[in-house]
Amino acid sequence: MEVFAERLKEVRNERKMSAFALSKVLGVSHSTIIRWESGTILPSIEHLYNIAKYFGVTADYLIGLED
Repeated sequence: MEVFAERLKEVRNERKMSAFALSKVLGVSHSTIIRWESGTILPSIEHLYNIAKYFGVTADYLIGLED
């Protein structure tokens, strides 16, 4: 979970995007983004796919299976 949390923050910050703005794009609550980024919870497969697609990275990158 830690790798996902770090990489989500990384790709979001590279785009200079707030957690609130990302929550609107993904259709989830702001608190959900915060919980993902703190490593409290993991996203569903559907949300993982949408995050990867939005940021132009692979799901494998987000979960730490590739660099």
